[in-house]
Amino acid sequence: MKILVAGGAGYIGSVCTEYLLDRGHEVVVFDALINGHREAVDSRAVLIQGNLEDAAAINQAVAAHRPEGVIHFAAFIEVGESMQNPGKYFRNNVANGLNLLEACVANGVRKVVFSSTAAVYGMPNQVPIPESEPTKPINAYGESKLMFERVLYWYREIHGLQYTALRYFNAAGASPTYGEDHNPESHLIPLVMQAAEGKRKSIKVFGTDYDTPDGTCIRDYVHVLDLAQAHLLALQSDICGAFNLGSGNGHSVRAIIDAVREVTGVDFAVEEVERRPGDPARLVGDSTEARKVLGWQPQYDDVREIVRHAWAWRKAHPNGYKA
Repeated sequence: MKILVAGGAGYIGSVCTEYLLDRGHEVVVFDALINGHREAVDSRAVLIQGNLEDAAAINQAVAAHRPEGVIHFAAFIEVGESMQNPGKYFRNNVANGLNLLEACVANGVRKVVFSSTAAVYGMPNQVPIPESEPTKPINAYGESKLMFERVLYWYREIHGLQYTALRYFNAAGASPTYGEDHNPESHLIPLVMQAAEGKRKSIKVFGTDYDTPDGTCIRDYVHVLDLAQAHLLALQSDICGAFNLGSGNGHSVRAIIDAVREVTGVDFAVEEVERRPGDPARLVGDSTEARKVLGWQPQYDDVREIVRHAWAWRKAHPNGYKA
């Protein structure tokens, strides 16, 4: 297939682009390079630097390359920032995404695969979380993703544009070539690795009195290469709807710290501080439907292997994508 990847210079987008190219697909990356990196785009892909807020630019890109499918990663992802500046998130994650969908409809794109999030569930009643769990986001980031899922539903109803929304839990790991380089960094595994590298004095543990075996929050980590596999399966499928992508196994903050210590062979300081408001004790996904309906078969369920891959990439790129 010829596939357009919006946001293909970002963390998950870059790994997915490489994954698609390795399997013989042709890829066009459309990215504003605001948070993404030019160096993260595989040289086999066509890179178009453009912003989804520019309706003419994305329409021109889709019209020129005529992709059969589109994978949409382009979004702002910082939960804390979304609660300080919600307009930025609704404008970029919803309004700008409409320009992409209009270009798809105008140029006969068959299928859109959307990078959604487990944040659409908010504070779940049931763990592991199935897709039937009520969607009640507790932050503007999660709300923006849920709003765009609803937009996709109506574009299918009205225009016949097929879609799959993939609700990730915690993306982690790396391919040998591409990895995680955010500024600022907010994800636990790279933050702990910064402590192992001596780039931060300590790693903070927010809350040690949760109703979990070791008192710290439990989260579900899924390898970025497994996410890439799911995107290709969704693109090849005629199934529409939303699917969870998670390992189904939860790991506590302390367990992640222990895994990083084991993989790196480095000890570092841990600082225990008060809980953050709005942090659920457990967030673990039930991805039974993705496995059954899409045929998703994750290859990297062992969190230590995920950490090993992330650490190998960081050792090879000690300054991220900066020269």
